[in-house]
Amino acid sequence: MSNQATAHSVTYKRPDGAEVNGYLASPAELEGAPAIVLIQEWWGLNEQIKGVAIRLAECGYRVLVPDLYRGASTVEEEEAHHLMDSLDFGDAVSQDITGAVRYLQADSQKVGVTGYCMGGALTLLALNAIPELAAGVVWYGFPPLEYLDAAKIKAPLIGHWGTQDAFFNIETVAELESTLHAAGVDATFYRYLARHAFANETAIGHGRIPDTQYDAAWSQLAWDRTLTFFGKTLWQA
Repeated sequence: MSNQATAHSVTYKRPDGAEVNGYLASPAELEGAPAIVLIQEWWGLNEQIKGVAIRLAECGYRVLVPDLYRGASTVEEEEAHHLMDSLDFGDAVSQDITGAVRYLQADSQKVGVTGYCMGGALTLLALNAIPELAAGVVWYGFPPLEYLDAAKIKAPLIGHWGTQDAFFNIETVAELESTLHAAGVDATFYRYLARHAFANETAIGHGRIPDTQYDAAWSQLAWDRTLTFFGKTLWQA
């Protein structure tokens, strides 16, 4: 059986009725396929995150990436800061991401969520706010801990963290882990001897941000763990 994925732009509705664009990647076999909402890094809906969507689709998932920046993207750190700071995280979760979950639910019984950096923070916020989500995978990003009500997180989750991450302190990761466990959340955290963005193949050798660095070995291990986790939580027995 071919694992060839297809992808194209789509428009879907938010709960408030407004329309938002997204990037939808679909597996070759659609029948019975679970779905994943994939949340971008602070760079925007760029070719790298589209590649992640296609890679997940090749593994059998329907994958929707909401266009949170409304068509904007950048390769410059200063502009990425500006775009992220201009994003209303509450609106992104309650409208864009919730709308994406409901769009996918029309054809998939189970929907998970995953995201990188800024998208990792939004993944946690989405798990906090959207009870329909069946599972989540967080990649090296979290919101201020006071923004989370861990008791509301009912879905299992895993997290991938770099012990040398200069942006998301590994000690605060431990605090987050303790908070989740104290609330009874089924959360498993994995730590890697790596810097921020260790799973982003474009974070290498070009100096956009000196404290980021792709690591092929750790990235593959984290990817394998992610697929194992989604396989257990999203596929029907």
